Parts: sequence; structure tokens; C-alpha cells
Amino acid sequence: MDVSELLYVLALQNIPNLGDSTAKKLIRHLGSAEAVLKAKKESLLKIDGIGSIKLKGLHDAVHLHAAETELKYIQDNTIGYTYYQDHDYPEKLKHCNDGPILLFSRGKIDLKNKKIISVVGTRNVTIHGTAFCERFIEELAPLDPVIISGFAYGVDITTQKAAIKNKLQNIGCLAHGLNQIYPKIHSRYIEQVEENGGFFTDFWSTQAFERTNFLKRNRIIAGLSEATVVIESAEKGGSLVTADIANSYNREVFAVPGRPNDSQSRGCNNLIKSQNAHLLTSAADLVYILNWDLNNGQSVVQKQLFVELDATEQPIHRYLRENGKQQLDTIALSCDIPTYKAAGLLLEMELKGVIRPLPGKLFEAI
Repeated sequence: MDVSELLYVLALQNIPNLGDSTAKKLIRHLGSAEAVLKAKKESLLKIDGIGSIKLKGLHDAVHLHAAETELKYIQDNTIGYTYYQDHDYPEKLKHCNDGPILLFSRGKIDLKNKKIISVVGTRNVTIHGTAFCERFIEELAPLDPVIISGFAYGVDITTQKAAIKNKLQNIGCLAHGLNQIYPKIHSRYIEQVEENGGFFTDFWSTQAFERTNFLKRNRIIAGLSEATVVIESAEKGGSLVTADIANSYNREVFAVPGRPNDSQSRGCNNLIKSQNAHLLTSAADLVYILNWDLNNGQSVVQKQLFVELDATEQPIHRYLRENGKQQLDTIALSCDIPTYKAAGLLLEMELKGVIRPLPGKLFEAI
């Protein structure tokens, strides 16, 4: 996209009532952002679904003036940008109707042919949530996925730090322009993120940071990835909004279960109970559901999990890996373990995330 068209795309992005979905519709009909801004309002109103409220202020000169200012900032600060019709625009985000028409970036981001997941959760992450998040990212590391999060407090920054530690490409989606970082204390991680990943946002440098921006930012987190993982969440929270958006995009959603009385687990438990998320006890659950490298990658994850099994659990896990789905009685007989003891061991292994129960008293290794 040349600089001239970029100017008009910025101007279109600056119109308050328009929105990305409507902007894309207008561009499809007229062919370019420049053509939209130069078209007569009467002709635009003939397009199905386009009303006068959405077009309010369309031809105001203030939008082009603002676009000129932002364009100068982009050029002076070497800000990356990608238009929704460009070949380098994130592929999965292209399929989101309300994805940004223009996405700004900084760092060394490469999403081509990559496995991508988003990890979100509460700002008030618990010790348990932190430990799970760090272990989860470590278990996924052999598969070299790109990790997306929001760079905010709690689960977000825990995820980014775990990705940095495991040398995984990680991307922070910001709820503000690239001229600032919120919270400021996380500025210490910017260089490490940009060395292997970077930042995305659709907010301008001139836009003031507001907490309501998080809701708009969340659609990018959900849209970039093939799955969204919720580590911990209260009964209400932004991470649940992200999960809802991911579901609306027909993406997979995973949630980590917790004890019923834990306030930071209620959101996750509700997602699982309402069947709006898969239960997640380990990285192997996600690998299985997403069908990631089942012949190679999953075995790597399984080897990491295998060290958690004690001497009585290892023969059961080995038997299920070699023989596939088996009934409780068959497992007990084949492993020379009393049925009551085998049932207890299988429960422990299920909680560890290395086997899963199936209908008909069947069990299989993950």
C-alpha cells in the first residue's frame, strides 16, 4: 500500500462511528479508502446496511488533518503497519469481520506458518495460576508456538515472561498507541519481547489511554490465534470477554479448572460448565484438541509430563500409550494391579493431565 492510500486509510480509521466492519464494506464497494472519502454521501447511503449515523462526519477535513499527523509519527518512528488486504496481514485476523483495517506493529514479528495461541486471565493471578502458566508454556516450548497476550498485570505478563524464558516468539497486544506502555512498570520487558516478537495495536499515538480500550483490544488477541486459553478468571472479567469473542470467531477456547470456592476460578469453571471452553489440565490437552503434530510434537510434550508419574503410574500410562483406549478392568488385569487401586491411580493421572476418561469406563493416554 502506497503512502497516499495509507493516508486515506488512516482518515477512514479516525471516523468515530464508522467501525472496521463498515469501513471494509465501503472499501469493497468503492475499491479503496480514497474512493470512499471522495464519494458523495448520497451514493454511500444506497449501500445495504449503511446509515447516516455511521457516515456522520465522513467528509470532515479534520480526519485527513489527523491522518497527516499520525502518518508523520509512523514515518518518524519507523512504526510497522499492515492493511487488512495486504499479504502480510495476520491470516487468522483476516477472517474476523471486525478485525482492524489497519494494524500497527513494532518488533520482529513473524506469523507465517506458525502455531499461535492466546493466553489471558485475571490481573490478580494466584500462586497456583502463576505456576500453571509457567509450566504450561514450558510444556508447549518444543512445539515452538507464538504466544499472544495483553502485556497487562497478572496472567498476561506472567505469560510473556514465560515465553521469553523459553525463547518463544511472543506478542503483546496493546490497548493504546505504540508511543507508550501500560503499565509503565512493564517497560523493562519491551526489549526482550521485541528481540523475538513484538507488539500489535490498532490505536493511534494521539489516542488517550482509557480502560474501555481493553475491550476493543481483546478482539485482536482472540482473532490472531487459533485458540484462547483462560488461566484464571473471576466470575466477571475481560478475559471472559476475550473467550466470548474467540467463540464467536469459531476458535477453540480452553479454561483451567479450579476449586468451586476459589474466586479466581469461578469464571473458568463457568466456561467449562456451560461448554464454552475445553477443560485444560496440561499442554497435552491443547495439543490433542488442536491436533498439533500428533506424531511428533505431542510425544515431546508427553515426555515432559512423564517425569511427573510415579513408579505405580508409569506402567499404566505406558500400557495405554501402546494399546490405545482400554476399560478399567482390562487395565487392572494387564498391569497386574487390583481394580480398586487402578481406579485411584487413573484418577490421579487424570488430574495430572496425562490420561482422560471416556464413555463406557474407557481410558486413553493423552
